[in-house]
Amino acid sequence: MGANRGLLFTFLCFVVLHGWSLYSAEAAVHYYDFVLKKSNFTRLCNTKSMLTVNDSFPGPVIRVQKGDVAYVNVHNQGKYGVTIHWHGVKQPRNPWYDGPENITQCPIPAGTNFTQEIIFSDEEGTLWWHAHSEWSRATVHGAIIISPTDGTTYPFAKPDAEEVIVLGSWYTGDVKAIIDATLATGASPNLSDAYTINGQPGDLYNCSKDSTYHLLVEHGKTYLLRIISAVMNEEMFFGIAKHNITVVGMDGAYLEPINVQYIMITPGQTMDVLLTANQSPSYYYMVGSPYADTIAPFDKTVTTAIVRYHGNYGPPPSPASPSLPASNDTPAAENFMRRLKSLVSKDYPINVPKNVTTSLYITASVNLIDCHGKCAGPMGMRLSASMNNISFQKPTVDILEAYYQYVLLICLHFLML
Repeated sequence: MGANRGLLFTFLCFVVLHGWSLYSAEAAVHYYDFVLKKSNFTRLCNTKSMLTVNDSFPGPVIRVQKGDVAYVNVHNQGKYGVTIHWHGVKQPRNPWYDGPENITQCPIPAGTNFTQEIIFSDEEGTLWWHAHSEWSRATVHGAIIISPTDGTTYPFAKPDAEEVIVLGSWYTGDVKAIIDATLATGASPNLSDAYTINGQPGDLYNCSKDSTYHLLVEHGKTYLLRIISAVMNEEMFFGIAKHNITVVGMDGAYLEPINVQYIMITPGQTMDVLLTANQSPSYYYMVGSPYADTIAPFDKTVTTAIVRYHGNYGPPPSPASPSLPASNDTPAAENFMRRLKSLVSKDYPINVPKNVTTSLYITASVNLIDCHGKCAGPMGMRLSASMNNISFQKPTVDILEAYYQYVLLICLHFLML
C-alpha cells in the first residue's frame, strides 16, 4: 500500500511540475510571430508613437478551430518587459503561458523573444489576446477566432460572412507615462480622449471623418459580428441604426439567441451577434457609447463606424443613428444582462455543480490610502485597488514560479526519503 501511494505521489509530482498534455494528437497546430514594437499612428489631429504588434492597431487575428494548439513567438522590440495574455482560453495544465505579469509568468524582457503555447479545449466562438503589463493592453490587443471543428457547425444558420469589431480606447498621451504618473502620485489616471471602432474614432471626433471604419454589406445577407471590448475602463452600449441584432455567443461559448436593439458589453468581454442587412440600401451608423453607473469622471464621448450597403445610390447627408440608452441608464443595462443565458442542448451540455459545500465572499474595491495629504488622489490620499481590503504589491518573481519551487522542494524531499 505504501509503495502504491509513493508511486501515486511521484506521478502527481510529475503532473504538477511538467504539466499534462490534454489536447488530442490530431489537433491542428498553428504558428504566429508577434513583433512588439513602437509604431507611429495619427488620430485626433496628432501623431504619436505607441506600442503595437506587427505595426497594427488592433493587432493581428489568431484563427484556430476548437481543440487546436497555437504557438506565438513574441519578439519584444520595445523598451520594457511585457507579457501577452490569451483572454478566456482555459489553458488546461498549461498555466505557464497564460500571461498575467508576475502572476503566471515574468514579463518578456526588452530585446528578447519568447514562444507561448496556447492550448484550446472547449472554447468556441470569439475571445481575444492582449498585453498584461500595466496599461499596455490599450494598444496591444487583437482577436482570437475559434471556429467549430470539421464536421460540425454553428448552433444557428451559417452566416454569409463574418467581421471582427473591436471597441477600444484612444489616449493622445503615452499610456505608459499616464499609468506611471498615476502610480507615482496616487491620482486618478487621465481619461481617454476617444473611443474607437477597429482602431478609428469615427465621424464625431476632430480630424477623423476620412478614416471612419466602414462595414460593407449586401442586402439580404447575414453577418456574424465578433465584437470585442478592448475599452480600458468603461462599459459600452453598442447598436446599429434601424437594425436589430441577435446575440448568439459570449466569451467563447454559445448563448440562447436573443434579438435586441443594443448590447451592453464590459471591458474584456466578447459577444457574437448576427446582423441581417434588411434595410433600404444606405449608410447607417454603428455606435458605441459609454455606460457608467458611477459619480467618478469618465470619457463621455461616442465612437461611430458606418454600415454601408452595396448598390447604386447616393449617400445620405448624414447616416441614420441608433437610439442608445443614456450613459446612466442602469435599468437598460440590467434588462439586457438578465436576458443572457447559456445555450443548453445535447450538443452543448451545461453541467452546473448542484452540491455547493463552500461559499466565498469576495469584494473588489478601490480604496483610499492615507499619505498625510502628500498624494494627488481625493483628499490628498492615494487611490489603491484591493480584494477583500487587501492590496497587491507586484513581486519580483512570479507567483506561479514561487509555487512551483515550493512544490519542487516538497517532491524532492519526498523522493529522497
